[in-house]
This record gives sequence, C-alpha cells and structure tokens, in this order.
Amino acid sequence: MPPLMTAAPTPSLYFNRELSWLAFNERVLHEAQDDRNPLLERVKFLAIFANNLDEFIMVRVAGLRRQVAAGVQQTPPDGLTPQEQLDALGRKIAELTAAQNACLAELLARLGDHGVRLVPVDELDAAERGAMDAYFRREVFPVLTPLVVDPGHPFPHISNLSISLAVEIRDPDTGAVRFARVKVPRSLPRWVPIEGRTHQFVPLEQLVGSHLEALFPGVDVLDWYAFRITRYSDLELPEFLDEPEDLLATIEEQVFKRRFGEVIRLDVVDDMPRHLRDLLLEELRDEGVMPAGALTERDILEAGTLLGLGDLLSLASLDLPALRDLPYVPNTPRALRDPARSIFDVIRERDMLVHHPFDSFSATVERFIEEAARDDQVLAIKMTLYRTSGDSEIVDALTEAAQRGKQVAVIVELKARFDETNNITWARQLEEVGAHVAYGAATLKTHAKTVLVVRREADGIRRYVHIGSGNYNSRTARIYTDVGLFTCSPAVGDDVTEMFNALTGFSRKRTYQTLLVAPVSMRSRFVELLEREAAHARAGRPARVIAKMNALVDAEIIRALYAASEAGVEIDLIIRGICCLRPGIPGVSERIRVRSIIGRFLEHSRLWYFANGGAGQYYLGSADWMPRNFDRRVEAVAPVEDRTLHPRLRALFETLLADNRQAWELDADGVWHQVMPNGPVWATHVVLLRDSWGRSPAEVSADLADAEEQRVESRP
Repeated sequence: MPPLMTAAPTPSLYFNRELSWLAFNERVLHEAQDDRNPLLERVKFLAIFANNLDEFIMVRVAGLRRQVAAGVQQTPPDGLTPQEQLDALGRKIAELTAAQNACLAELLARLGDHGVRLVPVDELDAAERGAMDAYFRREVFPVLTPLVVDPGHPFPHISNLSISLAVEIRDPDTGAVRFARVKVPRSLPRWVPIEGRTHQFVPLEQLVGSHLEALFPGVDVLDWYAFRITRYSDLELPEFLDEPEDLLATIEEQVFKRRFGEVIRLDVVDDMPRHLRDLLLEELRDEGVMPAGALTERDILEAGTLLGLGDLLSLASLDLPALRDLPYVPNTPRALRDPARSIFDVIRERDMLVHHPFDSFSATVERFIEEAARDDQVLAIKMTLYRTSGDSEIVDALTEAAQRGKQVAVIVELKARFDETNNITWARQLEEVGAHVAYGAATLKTHAKTVLVVRREADGIRRYVHIGSGNYNSRTARIYTDVGLFTCSPAVGDDVTEMFNALTGFSRKRTYQTLLVAPVSMRSRFVELLEREAAHARAGRPARVIAKMNALVDAEIIRALYAASEAGVEIDLIIRGICCLRPGIPGVSERIRVRSIIGRFLEHSRLWYFANGGAGQYYLGSADWMPRNFDRRVEAVAPVEDRTLHPRLRALFETLLADNRQAWELDADGVWHQVMPNGPVWATHVVLLRDSWGRSPAEVSADLADAEEQRVESRP
C-alpha cells in the first residue's frame, strides 16, 4: 500500500474544513459583486450569502464554541485547534461582512437608478406618510408587543434571527431612563410598499421605529437601534432510541428546544451606542446555561445599517425582467413527450438519464411517481424523503397510491436540518392514509435519493428504480442542478430492494451487487476504485479520475487521491463548496486540479468517472466525499451501466472543465482564482440551458466557427 495511505494525516497537506466553507461563500458573494450578472440576480446572491452565513454560524461556529468550552483538543487533519479555528473564522467573517455591506451599498445605489429603492421614513411626503400611518395602525400595531425591562419585568426571550429594536424611553415625571425591546414581526412583509411609488419600500423596522410613540404613550422615546441574535441550532439526539415513536417525539422536543439555544452572536447596527451594546451583552450573557461559553465582546458584529439581508430575496423576485436572468422552460426528454406512452415502457426499453433543472422535474420524476400511483399493475412504491416541498405533488401521489391499496413504504428523514417540522407533517399525513412510514435510526440520516416501483407485468414482476443526487422537491429542482437515473436493471433493483429492507427492517447486509452504499462499504469501494486507477497508471494503461461533488473532506479519500496522483493518474475534481485537498503540491498532488462552478443554479449533482484502463465507468448518487456521508448517513451511488448514456456524461464533464465564465480554480496555497475568458465565453449554465447534457468544446468551437463564417458571408 502506498505510504500516503498508511501514514497519519500531515497537516500541511490539508485545508481547514470551516475556512474552506467560508471561501465557498466568498465565491457566492463575488456573484453579488460581479457586474456581469443582472442587477436583481446580484441581489439574490447577496441574500443567499447572508442566509448561508447565518446557518454556518448557527451550526458550525456554534459547534466549535462548544468544543472550546468543553476543553476539546482533538484537531482535524489540518491540525487547527477549535480555538484557532474560531479565531481565524472570526477574522474572515468580519472581512466578509465588510465586503457584504459595501456590496449592499453599491446594489442599492444601482437599484435606485432603475426606480427600486428602500426609502427612509423621513423622506416620505405628507400624503405618503399618512398612508404609512394608516398601514401601521391597521396591519402592524396590533401585532406588536412592547416589552420594558425593569425590576418587575425581566429581560425578554429574543427569537433566533429575528430583528428587534432596542428602545430607550424616559419617564417625563421622574426622568428615569429605561430599556425596552420591540420585536419586528416576521409574519409581516419586511419591505412595506410606498403607496403611489412602484417598487419603492420602507423597511418594516424603520416603520416600527418611527411609530414607537404609539407603543409608549405618555413617555419620551429617546432613540432606537436594531439588533439581531443568532442561537445554536443543531439537534442533539441520544445515541440509542428504543422505538420509532421515541425518535419522532425526540425530534419534536429538540425542534422546540432549538428556540432556546444559547446565543452565539449579536448583530448590531453600526451606530448603536456602547452602553446599549453592553446592556444587551450582559443580559444575553446571563440567559440561562451557556454550553458554548459566555458571550463576549468578540461575539458582537457591527453588521452595517440593514440587518437580516436574507430578506432581500423578496426584492430579487420583483417583476423587472430587464434586471433578471432570462426565463427558461425546462426540457421534456424526447422519449417522454408522448403522454399516451407509459413511462414504464420507456424505461423498459432502455435506461434514461435526467439532468435538472434543464430537464423537467415534473415531466420525469413526478410523472414516474404519479403514474405508479395510478397504474393498476403497480403493487408497491418505496422511496426516501429527505426534503420535499410544501406543495408536494409527490406526497399527494403517495397518498393516492396508499388509498388505492398499493403498498407504500416511505423513509422520512426527520433529522433533515431545518426541515424537521415539515417532515413530521408529511410523515403523519402518510401514516393517516395507511402508508408504512419509517424514520431510520437516531444515529444515521437517510440521505439516499431512491424510488423503487414494483410492477406486475406479463413476464413476471419487474422493479423500476429512480436513483439520483437531489431531493424529491419540486422547488429546489428548479434551482439546483441534479442528475438522476431511471432503470429496471435486475441487479440495481435487487440492491435497492435490499437497501429498503435494511431501512425498514433489520439487516446486517455488507455487500451489494452494483450499488455503493453507506455506511456499509461506500468509502472502501471508492478507495478501491482509486487504487485501481493507480494500478492502471503504473501499468501504462489509461488512468483518469473526474469527480464532481459538493464537498471533499474525508482524509482517507484524500490520501487515496494523493497516492493515485503519485502513481500517475490525472485527476480533475469539480467541487462546489468545501475542499480540504491541497492540489498542485510537487510529488504529491501535482496531477490533481480542483475547480468550482458558481452561477445561476446551485451545483448539486454528484458524478464520478474512472477511466479503468480504457473501459470507462460512470457513477452517480447522493454522497459527497465527507466523513458524515460515509459514516453517519445512508447513501446510495449507482453505476451507469448503459454505455450508450456515457457520451452524455462525458459531454457534461467536458462542459464543466471547459468553463471560463463561472469557474474558479484552487491553488496549492488555498486561494481560489476566477477563470477569465481568453476568447469565446464558455458558461456552463448557459450551455446547459441549450442542451441539458452540455457539449464538448470542439463541438461548440465548430458552431462558433460556422456562425462567424455565416456572419462574414452575410456582409454587404
């Protein structure tokens, strides 16, 4: 075995996971800064950046704080202690917040040029102010609850990520100054339209702040300042639970407790005076048990003049086509365009690949499940649900199938972060109509994306399978890029059946015919595939690896990649987010290249190619190369066995690797560099909107040459 596979991790060969994630979010922020993007799309990216950062702090930063408070000294492969990570993250978050605020100022100025404005209340004329006063009295005032802090009124509970006003009021009789808190209601629109002005708004917190005298009549309102807190929001589950009902009850309890997680960060507007910051810090520090350690001055973030920038998503959806990306209509695959033809007939003829959002989710995945629900020959439907949308056609189809007497078995993942409540609702709805609902194990998340349809046909029972990289969610299927495979391969059907039996029953199955399944054997199988490529390279046979994922963290896989590179394997990694592998190190990773594609759609598909000495193999599925995917999740990756489908996957890889508009490349020092065009612009998502599987650079170059020739010939 190569030395790198047996040696302990060398910190200099690894990037830190958390800092790598911040680098990914910095690339998202760059999309908001890039004036090549339409203006409202830039606003969208700024909102996504802000939401991403909130979740990162609620979970990852909070987890590190708890490690520090508990005295944990264990370090990841990069060797940084929890405190060293927190220090580095704090510096980087402050830097990114400053860049975010500068970007916001630019975008608001640019939006103003197009008539889109956030207007201070004091800039309204008398008629506009009158309309705002009426709106406040009618819609806002009844929802507000002023809470004063004094010996008879303790400091109130502050909700996670909600915007509040810190208000100073003075009793005109005694001159005593008191603190009060007013929560800005999240149940109302954040941006209040100004009557008579199209696409112009007053921020809700400013509207509330300008009417505080209505909440505190007879006293002097001295001033007010907006603030916001972030709480620890991960779930804490016991290792063993006796019954599925115990897991359901525990998840519900933990979701409730999340509201009271310790405060991790305090965001304040830049001009909040020191005495108010100190008061908030003291009160929040004294709030019950603090498993992550007491809040300190370093946990205060001066966040600019506008808090909660994730709310900008609603502005980004304004009906201003000139400021947004061109709309698109998802493609219906040619084989499925005849509505009279059964989708099962199509799949029985040959395997089928789909690529969302370029291929229609409703015309493929939803149709598959809906047709199975109505088909009298279908005996059973089994599927995993990790995240699904609120208006789920899929849940409706499963409900109909159960009501028709089909056997419906659904693995509902209750632990899908921040979707726990939705999933509990779907689980109960399905149970009420007679579906078999399983919740998996407390220590494992069921992250696999699989549907199994069992159908009685003239020649016997046949199993149809969909396996993919994305959630069964019609909303995210419009904005995430994901791949899926439809097949009735007996071997795949056998493996998926075995996997469902393990999920709903009790199984110690360790081997599968075709699938790579976690936590059973996925890591070891991927390591074997990488070692096989290394053996091919040493023997002089074709050897290459292309891997596309959201994240690469697992140290054992990284060591296998280094060993393959040393053996002569050419390796291209297309990693959207976290990458802990250090490319380009002489003698270690000089044959490894890492790029990230950031653009209109969120790259979410997981695909792998192994040259295999000339007999190339492709795989697709749900797992990233991370310890959590290999060890703490149920994942499924399937081979694409139909070789007639391989050219599509090859064209997709070629499209991604040729990108010179949306691509970033990682260097050995951990710096990401945006690839700039040197000739015709090649943007992955633009290409895929024309052809859902992309095209090779040679094909596009030929098209460009033909177009240029025609243009020249058409000159007078």
